[in-house]
Amino acid sequence: MKTSFNPPSVRKPFGNYNHGLLAPAGASLLVTSGQLGIALDDTIPEDVTAQAELCFQAIGAILEEAGMNFADVIRISGFVTRREDFAAYMAVRDRYTLDPKPVSTLIIVSGFTRPEFLVEVEVTAARVMTP
Repeated sequence: MKTSFNPPSVRKPFGNYNHGLLAPAGASLLVTSGQLGIALDDTIPEDVTAQAELCFQAIGAILEEAGMNFADVIRISGFVTRREDFAAYMAVRDRYTLDPKPVSTLIIVSGFTRPEFLVEVEVTAARVMTP
């Protein structure tokens, strides 16, 4: 069982995340590369919501292959190219996160490997695996 930490001496989180999350002893750790909003057919949607959906779908597939799911995610790092995309990105993120909410960081970047990419997401997950 993960334990969340939101001390009263620290400002309440701005959104649906925790300030700290402790994974149990013996948990297996999965770290993903940043996932971009690109489909299998190499198409890239024009809006951040659709790109974020593709990012989280890819992360879901990686988690599943590792025997995990979004309940095991303990950290999300999101990167967007425009401040005005925060709300759209967070709406998608919040549909995928489960309790206890993971820790989360959202950063504005100047761009990615291709100018049409608007968002990139990476996660860390932890789960006690049964033999």
